[in-house]
Amino acid sequence: MLIDTHAHLFLNEFNDDLDKVINRAIENNILKIILPNVDSSTIQALFKCCNKYPSILYPAVGIHPVSVKDNYEEELKIFYKKIEEKNFVAIGEIGIDLYWDQNFIKEQIIVLKKQIEIAIDLKLPVILHVRNSFKEIFEVLNYFDNKKLKGVFHAFTGNKEEANFIIENYPEFKFGIGGILTFKNSNLKNIISSIPNKKIVLETDSPYLAPIPKRGQRNESSYLIYIAKYLSEIKKIDYNELCQITTNNAIELFNIN
Repeated sequence: MLIDTHAHLFLNEFNDDLDKVINRAIENNILKIILPNVDSSTIQALFKCCNKYPSILYPAVGIHPVSVKDNYEEELKIFYKKIEEKNFVAIGEIGIDLYWDQNFIKEQIIVLKKQIEIAIDLKLPVILHVRNSFKEIFEVLNYFDNKKLKGVFHAFTGNKEEANFIIENYPEFKFGIGGILTFKNSNLKNIISSIPNKKIVLETDSPYLAPIPKRGQRNESSYLIYIAKYLSEIKKIDYNELCQITTNNAIELFNIN
């Protein structure tokens, strides 16, 4: 069994064929999929999607850093109201993104800290979006007790030094590995060997970042098998063993059956 720990199957890209997407995932032994939220505009679609497939899809609630603008306080109010329902497995997708826009860095940090506080209080993992912002993310994480915080560095693309820093300083965090690993120009394949197997979870980030041989197409959870196969070759371990390891890691992190 495989677990896709990061997919956005509630987005418009899947409106016409979600049933087929889910069936293809099941046919490829991807039996659990975690769906991180984007912002208030996607919450309804997220839970509608998860309620349709309650034994397969698991929601996470959060405010994506790219969605943090001048109205961040309103977004936080909606977030706080939703978390009262306590029907989700993680706080995410949250973080800091300095690739698209650096005008709201202060607001992104405020929103990230408040969401981490909730995660610690509820004893839930965080799903961290980190783009051009490892320094800033580390500064935020250092405000909190590392022993009480757990989560995943989603779509990890850091260098070896950053990977080692995470391993040494944030013992309860995993590395989310997806399609980027398979890209020909990706340096991640040179770093992944230094990341312990017990620290890795697999993800697609559907509909984005489809792996080779599907690069350029809409990504979906069934394509997780290509990432798993590629990783098993790099790690030089049996494919089924890798599937078992990463699945156990995901079950442990997100506390899902």
